[in-house]
Amino acid sequence: MPAATPAGPPARDDGPSPPLPLRFAHSPAPAPPAPPADEPVGSVPDEPVVSVPAAPVVEVPAAPVVEVPDEPVVSVPDEPVVELRTSNRRRRTATAFWEAGRIVVVLPSHVRGAQRTAMVEWLVEKVRARRPGLGISDQALAERAQQLADRYVDGTAPRSIRWVANQTKRWASCSSDTGEIRMSERLRAVPEWVLDAVLVHELAHLLEPNHSPRFHELANRHPRQREANLFLDGYQLGLDAGPRPSGPPPPGMPPPEPTTDSPHPLQLG
Repeated sequence: MPAATPAGPPARDDGPSPPLPLRFAHSPAPAPPAPPADEPVGSVPDEPVVSVPAAPVVEVPAAPVVEVPDEPVVSVPDEPVVELRTSNRRRRTATAFWEAGRIVVVLPSHVRGAQRTAMVEWLVEKVRARRPGLGISDQALAERAQQLADRYVDGTAPRSIRWVANQTKRWASCSSDTGEIRMSERLRAVPEWVLDAVLVHELAHLLEPNHSPRFHELANRHPRQREANLFLDGYQLGLDAGPRPSGPPPPGMPPPEPTTDSPHPLQLG
C-alpha cells in the first residue's frame, strides 16, 4: 500500500496570477509615461534664486599730498690738479707754487707715508688761499657779480655769467644784447681783487658796449682797475712763455731756482 501522506496545512490559493505583457521582436517599444498635465514637456524645474548681497563699498581716503621743498643747489668747487715732486737735494725744506694752472708741491724725497700726506694737504691749502678764484663755481661767480654790480654799476647785473675754456685771446667777453658774460678759465688763478676788477669791467660793458668815456667812468669805479690791468699784462707774458721745465737742466747749464709764492719755504723739523 502506498504510504499515507502526512496531513499538513492546506495550500494557499490567491487566485490566478496576473498575465505578463508579451512583447515580440517586431512589436514597437512602449511609449514613456506622459508627464503631468501641469508640467510642460522638457522643462527643468527652476532653481531657487538666492540673493547675494553686494559687498559694501569702502571709501579709502586719498593719501595726503606732502610738498617736499626743493633741495638747495650746492655748488662743489673745482679741485685743482696737484703735482708732487720730490728732491734728493732738499733735506729740511718744502714748498708749493702755481705753475700752468696747477699746484706743484716739492718735498724732500725722504718724507713719506702719513707725514707726506699731511704736508701736501697743508701746503695745498696755503697755496689755494692765495688764489681764491680757483674754486669759484658759476653760481658763486654770479653772486659775486651781483655784489659788484650793486656797489659799482648801479645794480646792472648780467643775465648769465660762467667760466669758459675757449677764450685764450681775451680775459672775458660781454654781450650787451643778451646780457651774457663769459670769463676765461685762465682767471681762476688770479688774486681776488684782479678778478673783481675784470668783473666790473665787463659789467660796465652791459651799459656801454664800447670804450667810451662813460664806460671808463663806470669801470674805473673799481679802485684797483689800473693795477689789475698791469697784473694781467705780466700774467699774460708768463702764460705766453709757457711752464718752466721740471726735468734736469741741459749739460753745462746751472739748475734753475725753484719758483715759489713765498721767499721762505716751509722748514721741516
